[in-house]
Amino acid sequence: MTETAETTTTVTVATDTAMRALGRGIAAELRAGDLLILSGPLGAGKTTLTQGLAQGLNVRGPVTSPTFAIARTHPGLDGGPALVHADAYRLGGPDELEDLDLDLDLAESVVVVEWGEGLAEGLSEDRLEIAIDRLADDTRTVRLRRVGARWAGAPGALGADELE
Repeated sequence: MTETAETTTTVTVATDTAMRALGRGIAAELRAGDLLILSGPLGAGKTTLTQGLAQGLNVRGPVTSPTFAIARTHPGLDGGPALVHADAYRLGGPDELEDLDLDLDLAESVVVVEWGEGLAEGLSEDRLEIAIDRLADDTRTVRLRRVGARWAGAPGALGADELE
């Protein structure tokens, strides 16, 4: 087993506009083959962050929650990678996630899995885990955890400077 590097950055996000801006900032660091696993309660901002990722990647939209479709592919509009947006909320376990063949999409796409914590980690040793907590005043705390060699050299802020 190889050892993987892990680094975590925490930022506070006050509005949906700021959440989308954070997504655009993160997108600037993304490339085909990247896996992002999003976690957080209902209404935390997972889809809003993904909308910002989509804007930053310049993919065909609109990006909406794929809860009932399970997964949607948004092709890149300028030769960049597609965005595969999956929602594991209704899945019964890792076997059902495996049936989506997201590992095949990873070769040429950026894959975002909402509700993927505890299910999607096996898709890649290198991933960005994003945990969003909604606070009482509706601000959000966003923890960006970089796992694996791919993320070892990533900027510490990973898009947080977009919030300034």
